[in-house]
Amino acid sequence: MADAIRLSSSLIHSLRFPSPSLLTTFHLASNSPHSSLVPISQNLDKIIPIAPARLACTPRKPSLSFKVRATVSETEQPKWWERNSGPNMIDIHSTQEFLDALSQAGDRLVIVEFYGTWCASCRALFPKLCRTAQEHPDITFLKVNFDENKPMCKSLNVKVLPYFHFYRGADGQLESFSCSLAKFQKIKDAIEMHNTARCSIGPPRGVGDLKLEPVSAPKMD
Repeated sequence: MADAIRLSSSLIHSLRFPSPSLLTTFHLASNSPHSSLVPISQNLDKIIPIAPARLACTPRKPSLSFKVRATVSETEQPKWWERNSGPNMIDIHSTQEFLDALSQAGDRLVIVEFYGTWCASCRALFPKLCRTAQEHPDITFLKVNFDENKPMCKSLNVKVLPYFHFYRGADGQLESFSCSLAKFQKIKDAIEMHNTARCSIGPPRGVGDLKLEPVSAPKMD
C-alpha cells in the first residue's frame, strides 16, 4: 500500500496536527500543480481531519462620526485710526465738533493730530501717540481725519501729514508743526513745555479769531 497521499493545500490548512514534529515529516512537492505531502505511514493515524473553519462575515456597523464645527464669531477688527487709547482721545468729524471740544477742554492742554488713513507716516506714529495719551490722562487728544474735514484742515493751513496743533485755554493756539515717528521727541518736548501747572485768565480762545469758512469745491467745466 503506497504511503503517499496527495493532499490539496486547502485540505492541509483544515488538518490539525497534535505535535509540531508531525508537520515536519511532510515533504512538499513543488513540481506538482497541487501541493503534495508524503507523510510517514506510522503517523497517518494521528492526523485528525477537521472541517474547514467557516469565516463569519459580520457586517460592520457604520460608526457615527460627528463633525463639530466650531463657530468662531469673527468680530471685525477696528481700523488702525479707529483705535483709541482712552476717554481723553476723541475723534473729530466736523468743524463744530472741533470748536466744541476746544471749548469744553477749559484750561487743559489740547493736542490735535491731523492725519490721513492712507498716510504711512501717520500709521507708524499712531501707536506711540496712543501710549503718550495713556501716560497723560490730563491732556485731551483730538484726532482729525483730513479727508473727512478738508475745508477745516485747509483753513487751519494743514498742508502736510501728520500735523499737530497745541491749544490751551485762554492762550489759544500755542504751537503747530509736522512730526514723524523719527521726530516724536518734538511732541514730548512740546508737552513738557506747555503742560505746566497754571491758571488762565479769561475764556478759552480756541482758534481765536480764525473763521473756518468752508472751501468751495472746484467747478466742473
